[in-house]
Formats: sequence, structure tokens, C-alpha cells
Amino acid sequence: LPLLLEATLLRLASGSHHPFYNGFYYNHLMNDKANGQEEVDYFNGARLVVETSKDPVYSSNGANVTLPCHYHYEPDMETKPKIRIKWSKLRDDYTKEQDVLVAIGKTYIAFGNFQGRAHLRQVSRREASLVISDVRLQDDGKYRCEVIDGLEDESSVVDLRLQGIVFPYQPPRGQYRLNFHEAEQVCREQGAILATFNQLFQAWSEGLDWCNAGWLADGTVQYPIRLPRKPCGGMHLAPGIRSYGPRHRHLHRFDAFCFSSGLKGEVFYLDHLAGMTLEEAKQSCQDAGAEIARVGQLYSAWKFLGLDRCNAGWLADGSVRYPITKPRANCGPAEPGVRSFGFPSKGRFGVFCYKER
Repeated sequence: LPLLLEATLLRLASGSHHPFYNGFYYNHLMNDKANGQEEVDYFNGARLVVETSKDPVYSSNGANVTLPCHYHYEPDMETKPKIRIKWSKLRDDYTKEQDVLVAIGKTYIAFGNFQGRAHLRQVSRREASLVISDVRLQDDGKYRCEVIDGLEDESSVVDLRLQGIVFPYQPPRGQYRLNFHEAEQVCREQGAILATFNQLFQAWSEGLDWCNAGWLADGTVQYPIRLPRKPCGGMHLAPGIRSYGPRHRHLHRFDAFCFSSGLKGEVFYLDHLAGMTLEEAKQSCQDAGAEIARVGQLYSAWKFLGLDRCNAGWLADGSVRYPITKPRANCGPAEPGVRSFGFPSKGRFGVFCYKER
């Protein structure tokens, strides 16, 4: 019996696409008058309704989050004991989906990287909420809650958004050197992922202005402009997100826009009187029970923990940077931000270290 139930759940997960709303009628039948008009038979005289949060649900990296979902019948009727529930993660354009979890009664199966992290919360009557533990950067996006009662189904979508920061990234070898797959890799190496368009748009609305084009997670190349200027699309264009559209993921080369969220630990600064080389900096972090910080970790500490340091420090990629939340004399421009000295081949600096809590 357990094997049969598991097979049923697997078939449910890989089954055909269900529409978002089909009225929950049992069938459409030609009427007896043979005039080509349709009559509609209601399923058991009741309509199934699925409701999720209309507002986005916000979370951060490493946290636990609940995506609310409830269902009911109009008019009310007794719930069947074997209601089936399916959660899927959708692409922004709704063209593809990733199975997250399927359940029949109290038995469920989670899939892919949601195994061990996803389960249903059913503490109230007709609840089908999804709980995701240890939230990851890749979890950001839209989720569909689908309830299946026999031949009838209904679904609704909830948006999970991670509180994070988008930062542009160039590798040590210079501007426009990354194809799409290399851009994915460098973001991962910096404790981040390629940003989505929605994340870049949010960053633009919060003030991000960057004239170099970079890859996004959907394979498009775009860049955010707050102050129109000649080298950045021209003076005649309004502020906004400039787009090159989809580019060839192997042949074309640009920078990257990476997305990082909250930290599970802390970023702190170390220095020696005479400064340190990059290798000495790495060793100093290890001696302190930590590791040299990545670029995404420094940006997250700057935005979410208010890290403010007017001393330049090494990071894991060989760059030298420092975060400023309170602009002041001799600490760079008048706006808050993470300042960069690039990738110096020589020089002695402090170091930013990262330590898990």
C-alpha cells in the first residue's frame, strides 16, 4: 500500500498542466433543445475555491517561511478525506513549473532540493499551507497551491520574495568577459545567484544606477539607469531598465547582476599595522575561526547589518572593497555604498572575514 500511494503521488506531480481556474464545473453538456447552446452542471452543486495571500510573502536566506493556502466550498459541504494537494514553483512567465510537494491526506512527498525542507501545515480545517525551512536564494519566486477533489481542481498563486540586494559584478580580467554560464558561476562563488528581472527592478526602484549591461537569470541582458546620460542609452530615454533582450548564452559576453540575501553569520574586519597580502589575509581569517568574506556577504552585511568601515579590505575573489552606510569625508562619494579598489596585484590591506553563527 505505501508503494501504491507513493506511485500515486508521483503521477500527480508529473501529471498534465491544470488550469488556474476552470469554474469547477463537472462537465459542459449540450442541452436537449439542440440549439448549440451549452448548459453547465455544477460539481455536486458546490464550487471549490482556493485562496492564497494576495500580498507577497517576504523571507530571507536561512529563515523558515510559510506560504498560506486555504480552500473551501461555495456553498459549504463536507470535505472528502482524500483531498489531493500539489505545490509547484512557477517561472515568471508561467511556462514551466517545478514540482515542490504533493500530498494525499496526511501523506506527502517533497521533490528535488525541497526534500527535507518542505512540508504541509494543516493545523486548521481546509488548510494546505506550505512550510519551507532553511530558505535558499533559489526559492525566490511564484508558487502555485493546487487542490484536487476527484475530477475537479482549483489553484491560486502566492509570491515568495527574498529580502536581498542586487550588485553588479565584473571578474578580475575586466568588463564584458562572462558568458551566461560563467556569470552564473561567478555569482555562486560570491555567495549569490544571478538576479531575476523583478529583483533588478526592485533594486532600480531603490536607487541602483549602473551603466554596464549584465546577465539576468532568464538569459536576458539588461542594466538599470536612474540618471539618463549619453553613454547609457542616450539623453532622450527616460529612466528605467535598459534591455538587450535574450542573448546567446555561450557566445555573447557581458557582466553579471548577482543577488544576495540575509546572512546566517557576521562579517567583521581584521587588520595588521603593516597591512596584509591576500594570502596573509586568508590566513588571518582562518586563525580567527572564520573565512575570508565573499562579495555577496559584504553587500548583505552592508545592507542588512549596517556594516560601515572606512578601511579597505581583501575579499575572497581578490578584490579590495569597503562598505559605507554613513558617508563622510575621505570615505568616497556622498552616497552610501560598497566602494571598490578593483583587483590590485600588489598592496597590503586589511581583510573582511565571515563567520557562521
